[in-house]
Parts: sequence; C-alpha cells; structure tokens
Amino acid sequence: MMEIQGIDLSIIWSIIIAFGIMMYVILDGFDLGLGILFPFISDAQERDVMMNTVAPVWDGNETWIVFGAAAMYGAFPLAYSLIFEALYLPLIFVLAGLILRGVAFEFRFKATAEKRHIWDKAFIGGSVLATFFQGVALGTYVSGIPVVDRQFAGGAFDWLAPFPLFCGIGLLLTYALLGSTWLLIKTEGMLESRMRHYSRPLAYLLAWVIVITCGWTAYLQQDIAQRWLHGSHWMLTCAVVVLAVIALYGLQRSLRLRHSHKPFVATLGLVFLGYAGLVISIWPNIVPPSVDLWQAASPTTSQLFALIGTLFILPVILMYTLWGYHVFRGKVQVGDAYH
Repeated sequence: MMEIQGIDLSIIWSIIIAFGIMMYVILDGFDLGLGILFPFISDAQERDVMMNTVAPVWDGNETWIVFGAAAMYGAFPLAYSLIFEALYLPLIFVLAGLILRGVAFEFRFKATAEKRHIWDKAFIGGSVLATFFQGVALGTYVSGIPVVDRQFAGGAFDWLAPFPLFCGIGLLLTYALLGSTWLLIKTEGMLESRMRHYSRPLAYLLAWVIVITCGWTAYLQQDIAQRWLHGSHWMLTCAVVVLAVIALYGLQRSLRLRHSHKPFVATLGLVFLGYAGLVISIWPNIVPPSVDLWQAASPTTSQLFALIGTLFILPVILMYTLWGYHVFRGKVQVGDAYH
C-alpha cells in the first residue's frame, strides 16, 4: 500500500480520478446529448439555439476526460495499460466521434444554408458514435478485464458482446436525458416545451435500463452481486436504490410542475447515483475483477510528485469551468450568434 505517514496516496488518487471522470460524464454528457436529440428537431433556428447553449463551453468540457486519463497514467500505470489495451477499439471509435463532432460544430456555423445539413448529420453521427462506444467501453469494463501475469489476457473484440452493447444504448438514453433537461434551463418557447415532452419518456426508459443493467450485472458477475449484499455494503446499496427512486420521482414531478432547473438537477442525481453504484460494485478494484488500487499503483514518489502538481492544476480547471458557466448563464435566444 502506498502510504506516507498514514496517508494512502492510492485512495487519494482514486478519488481524484473518479471526480475527473464524473465531471466529464456530467459536462460532456448533456453536450453529447444535444447531438443525440438533433434528429428530433427539424427547425433550423431551434437547432442553432441548441448548439448555442453549449457553444462557449463544449470544448472545455472535454478537458476532464484528458485530466482523468492523464491522472490514471501517472498514478496507476498498470491499470492504464490494461484498460486501454482491452478497450482499444471502442476508445478509438469514441475519439473518432469526438473529432467528427468537434469539426462539425465549427464548420456548421460557417457553412451555407444549403450545405449546413451535411454538418448537422456529422454532428449527430459524431455524438452518437462517441456516446455509444463510451457505453460499450463501460460495459466491457464492468464485465471484467482478464489479466494474467499483469498483462491483458483477453481478445481485441471482447467488447463485442450483448451486455456492453446494451450499455451503449443505455448511455445514449442517459446523455439524451441530460441534454433534454439541460435545454429546459437554457431555452424557451416551443423548443423548451418539446424537450419537456421528450424528458418524461426518456426518464422512464432510463429507469428500466438501470434495472435491467443491475440485474444483468448480478447475473454475469456473481462477486459483484455478493458485494452488493456483503457486510455494510448492503446499506450503501439500499441507500443508492432508495435515493434513485426519489430522484426519479423528483424528476417526473418537476417536469409536471414545469420547473426549469430541477429536472436537470434530478437527472444529475440519477447519474451520480449510478456512478456511486459502479464504485460500490468494483471497490477496491481498479481493473475488475482482479487488480486492486495498490497492485496497479505507481511508486510512492511518483504519486506524490504528480499529486503536488495536481493540487495546483485541478483548482484552475475548476475555476475556469465555473467561471465559463457563470458568464454564459441564462436563456439563449433565437439569433444569438456563435463566432
């Protein structure tokens, strides 16, 4: 165990990495969700408004996934190598989707009206591709990565299985719900009403996906099912389930009462609880089912050196993220321009 005077650096780093990935899921989740919702909006002005709600911040949102990956490389190099080798192809597809979406985002506003539909399709395709394969990567990770003698012992197409593909569909629904509730905050008129109409069935579909995913996970991984009910874990499991039901009820109620911010907050709560459930399911493993934090950790001196730098960098990233959202708060109107 990597400890300095009673401080376990591996646990500190696991919290930092988990926080960075969670920030990415939240911030880039509703961003990608807009692209998933794009096919259901045909009006050109409404599509412009949708994109303008994230135009000032979308590229900054992706900072967090870079931060999470870099932190894992420095603090848990074995986990980094195993995970990226096992998920090489899905992550390549994620990267391709993010590139396609980014290019489409920039070129769409510069294209003529006759050619803008090309970049709309690219924006949709990039968003769906990146989201779906993030879900596939997550499903493959939860299914377990085979490791023998500290090396990946699986195949290049282990991800091409029913459970990871179902997780890909589940993440599409998750990001779509994040996107639709985000637009309740940022838009008005017919677009806001349409998003409110879409959010209710999306929430119910997501609830069913969560139930199926939990049952499927318990069936595939008996050790995870035992961990949910072992020792004090059963109290955490019950707490997550109860809070998820409350969040779902709060989401539906706030939609009926036509709140603008509460549906997004409730959706964030559902996403956070799902993330907490994942942590409960695999802890203390960082490469399930067999590699824990301390087996994958880099030397103490390396973790400490990287932690000192992170203590300076992380607050800066947080500050400019919060400042960006503060500056561009409020509703986006038709005619607001992105340059």
